[in-house]
Amino acid sequence: MRRIFTFLAALLLIVGAANAKNVKGKIKDSRSGEEIIGATIIVKGIPSKGTASGLDGSFTLSADTYPCTLICTYVGYKSKEYTLKKGDSDITITMDADNLLLGEVTIMAHNPGRTEVGARGIEKQAINVVNVMSAKAIELSPDLTVANVIQRMSGVTMERSSSGEGQYAILRGMDKRYNYTLVNGMKIPSPDSKNRFVPLDIFPSELLDRLEVTKSLTANLEGDGIGGAVNMVMKDAPTERQLTANLSTGYSFHFLDHDFQSFSSGDIVRKSPNEQFGDAYPADITDFTTKNLRVKSSKPLPDLSAGFSYGDRFFREHLGVMAAVSFSNRKKGKLSDMYASTADNDGVQRITNRYFSEQQSRLGAHLKLDYYIDQRNKLTWYNGYMDFRNSQVRDAISTQDEIIRLRWQHQSILNSMLRGEHKLLPDDAFRIDWGANIASARNEAPDNAQIQLKNSPTGTAQWVDNRVGAIRRWEHNTDDDLSGYLDLNYRLKLAGDGTLDFTAGGMYRDKKRSSFYHEYTFQPYDASKPSVNSYDQYRGEDWNNYDEISFRLSNLSLSDPMNYDATEKIGAGYGQVRFSRGRWQLVGGLRAEHTDQGYTLLYPTAGAANEGGQQYTDLLPDAHIRFNVHKDANLRLSYYRAINRPSFFEIVPYHIINEDYNECGNPELEHTTADNFDLRYEFFPKPSEQVMACVFYKKIKNPIEYGMQPVGQETFYTPGNYGDATNWGIELDVMKYFRWFGIKANYTYTHSAITTTKLRELVDDNGSIYTDHADQTRPLFGQAAHVFNCSLLFKDAKRGWDGQIALSRTGKRIAVIDRFYENDRWDAGITQLDVSAEKRFKCGISIFLKGQNLLNTPLLRYYHANDRNADTKNVRRHSGGIVEREEKTGQSVLLGVRYKL
Repeated sequence: MRRIFTFLAALLLIVGAANAKNVKGKIKDSRSGEEIIGATIIVKGIPSKGTASGLDGSFTLSADTYPCTLICTYVGYKSKEYTLKKGDSDITITMDADNLLLGEVTIMAHNPGRTEVGARGIEKQAINVVNVMSAKAIELSPDLTVANVIQRMSGVTMERSSSGEGQYAILRGMDKRYNYTLVNGMKIPSPDSKNRFVPLDIFPSELLDRLEVTKSLTANLEGDGIGGAVNMVMKDAPTERQLTANLSTGYSFHFLDHDFQSFSSGDIVRKSPNEQFGDAYPADITDFTTKNLRVKSSKPLPDLSAGFSYGDRFFREHLGVMAAVSFSNRKKGKLSDMYASTADNDGVQRITNRYFSEQQSRLGAHLKLDYYIDQRNKLTWYNGYMDFRNSQVRDAISTQDEIIRLRWQHQSILNSMLRGEHKLLPDDAFRIDWGANIASARNEAPDNAQIQLKNSPTGTAQWVDNRVGAIRRWEHNTDDDLSGYLDLNYRLKLAGDGTLDFTAGGMYRDKKRSSFYHEYTFQPYDASKPSVNSYDQYRGEDWNNYDEISFRLSNLSLSDPMNYDATEKIGAGYGQVRFSRGRWQLVGGLRAEHTDQGYTLLYPTAGAANEGGQQYTDLLPDAHIRFNVHKDANLRLSYYRAINRPSFFEIVPYHIINEDYNECGNPELEHTTADNFDLRYEFFPKPSEQVMACVFYKKIKNPIEYGMQPVGQETFYTPGNYGDATNWGIELDVMKYFRWFGIKANYTYTHSAITTTKLRELVDDNGSIYTDHADQTRPLFGQAAHVFNCSLLFKDAKRGWDGQIALSRTGKRIAVIDRFYENDRWDAGITQLDVSAEKRFKCGISIFLKGQNLLNTPLLRYYHANDRNADTKNVRRHSGGIVEREEKTGQSVLLGVRYKL
């Protein structure tokens, strides 16, 4: 016992002595006061004795002798020496940015928004309500696409694609139609065939310097963002040579238990027979290849991702170049069980098991050049190309039938942007900014095939009831933009510290869109069999793979309303005044936008004009107040008016006869307007930290929703303006760092309400069922009441470790708006857990790991309990309602190596 006591006492003395020599400190930028994360601090002459600053810029170092000299180094900063004296215990070391002086040109050695400190600075200095995610946060996140990255930000939820991947952003409960997407501050076109919103899963996240979500618009921003705007700022040229390369591989756990199904998309004929030879051409079965109908099943090869970027400056540092490319090839799998009751409600629930196999190929590349003519004039030329291809097999099997779908889709966005910045008076009093953008979006989905088979009790397949045996479609569309803008700014200095900024400008965009659609239907037909059973072809006897089934062409549709051309010309002008003095900043502006939207039907519906369109002008005021409560806190109050234009196809007078209901367009559809209010308190206790609390409210006039509407003597499912809506909510956002540990968390509560007209089934006195119209109040499509994100960050700069655990929870939300009263389909709340880790070595190499969807939480879609399903028995239920489907995608991991020079 005495020995133990002696040992503990000695240990305490040693620890106490060691602590007595420990020095704590912080590394900061001498100009901005920002904490510098990852700076190296060593004792001069003793390189082995050193450490690195943590997530909050702090460090702890043990010094044995006094005085001694500490040497601080960090990329982009000048080395700094600090003399440590005896008794120093809590010190601050400031470092100077290593600015490059290029004659008259000064280029800063850091890019705002690339680091967490820079991102917080943008949020703090913005005149409106903005959230920013830095390139560093994107790099360390578990996410590979912009669509998955953006869901970590407050007030953002995602609408997912059929593969389970995030695709479209829903901002503050406002559907994707109410938001728009920018690249480097300029709008880009969409590859969608009907709508104007841009799928974010096209963009690889590693090409970004930062991601901005603007939630309150100013007059210099385009006005069609009731929910807000997403701006992707692509990698910029550095001030010194930079080379980065990464290579990674991974696997989806889904394929440990399931095979991957595929078909030969390379054998697809890109043009339909009638597109090749004309509408009058008498197509027959010999015009269609069957090579792309053969399905293979096997264990997939591992996923592959790679990226490369190079940046440097030339011509005495006047020309900056940044080139980057990213490529990934991933296999995704999903199980989807569809539940449906039989028509006679006999207590038996029919289950269709759908198996998805999807190969996603994603390529992103950009070249960004900036040229400093002199200190006051700069030109920037950006070129970007995004390419996304997916090849999907969906095999849906039930006891009654099997429907297999073979789909290949190719989407791309190409844009070239030239911008100029010019300062013409002393003290930058007058400034001219201009820009021009040429952009083109493409979408093609040639020869998408769907084959329907009848399952007999023995499991064979045959053709019955003269139903369609196969459908093969050719679709493609283009969306071309030509746009330009001009901004003029004059700054007037007032007495004291006040300034008055006058800004005026304009924008013009000319958009041209085309859409093509051909569909062919087939019947199984074996000419070698007697006519009475020529339809019957049994699996295992007559065929073993889908390309061996014999078909004959039964019908072709060349005049579908999806064959159209559309144009959209938008002209805008604005004026804005900003007053700044002391702790106050006030901004007021007015924007005028004129819209001229038109269409031409290539095959007009009977009784409808082949041309039409809409014209309207909107005045969009805005006002923003920012009060600096104290040095590190702001209080913001914002108001702006915004619009939402109808999608291109919605105002086309088309008519589609469906099996259960008829659908039509609405040439009288009005555009939506909304008044938006924000009140946000934001506190930045340290340059990389934040605490935000925001309340928002939206009053929406003429929102565009789909519902049942009488047209003449019939009732159609059509887009319409069925009444006004409201949307309000609360956002909380916290970001806090300690030396080796950090936490990011945000919570959003959203409540919305809209009333639309639907069909309601009623029973008369004789017990007969009839339908009538009824108004239903519900939340907006895609809006979840509760959204929560929390990320735990770990950083050991000395040993080169970074880690992140990310948890997200999205509450229930409407996924499908049904035409019947109180019969909408909801997605149940879902929780997702993702992780990432990275180990860096001194040679510039790092190894990283990303794990996604570790909980494999299923997506559950269900009908709320209502009169239509109250008496249905022996069905799967959730929260009292009936489950419509359950989907699981499985976990996935990615392991890679990265090199930075």
